[in-house]
Parts: sequence; C-alpha cells; structure tokens
Amino acid sequence: MHRTGKITLGYGSGGELYHKLVTKFFLPAFSNPYLDQLSDAALCPAGNSRIALTSDSFVVKPRFFPGGDIGRLAVCGTVNDLAMSGARPLYLTSALIIESGFPLLELELIVKSMAQAAAEAVVLIVGGDTKVVDQGACDGLFITTAGVGIYELDRELGPQLALPGDQIIVSGEIADHGMAVIAARHQLDFNPPLTSDVAPLAGLAAAALAVPPALR
Repeated sequence: MHRTGKITLGYGSGGELYHKLVTKFFLPAFSNPYLDQLSDAALCPAGNSRIALTSDSFVVKPRFFPGGDIGRLAVCGTVNDLAMSGARPLYLTSALIIESGFPLLELELIVKSMAQAAAEAVVLIVGGDTKVVDQGACDGLFITTAGVGIYELDRELGPQLALPGDQIIVSGEIADHGMAVIAARHQLDFNPPLTSDVAPLAGLAAAALAVPPALR
C-alpha cells in the first residue's frame, strides 16, 4: 500500500485490503490496549466492571432484500458484534445520513424494521442523529450505529486466542446473507430462492457461553 494511492471499493470489503488499511493508518494513529485486540467489540473498564463498545456503518444495496433490509441489518449487526465478544448487549444509538428526495414511506418501513429487530434482541435504541445531504451525495440512505453491552464473564474471549485444532461454531449455513444480497442486487434467480439469515444472536451466544468447556 502506497500513501500516494487512492481508496478503492476493495478497502471496504473486510478482506485483505481492509486489514492493510486498518494496520497502516488507524492502528498507528489510535493504538491502545483495547483497540489493538481488533475484536468485534472493544472491552473497556468501567468502574468495577467492563463494558463492550462497538460501532458499525451500513451501506447495503439494495436496501430491501429477501429476509431483511438495511435497518434490520444495522441493529442485528451491532448486537451481534457485542454478543460475539461475550457481552450482553444493552443499548444502541443510530445515525442516519439521508439523501434529499428519499421516500418517507421507505424510511418509515426501515425505522419500523429497526424497532422490531431491537425488540427481538432485547436492546433499546437510546439516541441517534439525522443528517440530510444533497441529492446524489449518498446512495439513498446510510446508517451508522454504536452499541454498548455489559461484560459479565471473568475470562477473555477473542480471535487472538484461537489455537490450531480449535473447532469453530457457526450459527447456520455460511454466506446465506451475502449471497442473498448479491442475488437481489443483480437479479439472479436461484431455486430455492436465497434468503438472508440476518438475526440477533445474543441469546444463542449466551447459551453457548453457558456450556463448559469455556469458549475462546
């Protein structure tokens, strides 16, 4: 990566380019013991306990896809980042960047979907922000979230603790969500149709953590 270069779409993919961007720019600038773990959520001391803190942004296209929409994805994605760190999700905030001319009916559907997902996850959306930008300045609607959870475990969890030979637990078929979105974006037909499995997983994670031996 050369600093004379430019950002491409690949840098937001979550893959190798994204990792290079984080390690060359953000980690050197912001380095601290909580960030350097590069976990789904930062585990930070708060008085006599610890909290988990995470943030995420959602720019999915199309905004509605089989099995969900950008609003449900925003809530579930944030809740799951907290849950996968071993925390119990409690509160979310949500900031919306809306393009001028965006249909109010579509906004209402997305907000209702966020509320329904929050109810399923047993979390509260306690704050947020709304900005409206000129037509063409964003792709309709972007959502940025932050989430806070309480960390009640007396042990550490995180990808840095994985060891050769460990078994990986997944919550369902791999890539259902990504493929469902791609199929909707490019109008691809599959039989049976692909459906996103986007859902809050805090309850599932808590049940897994309650079964010995301890997960890493």
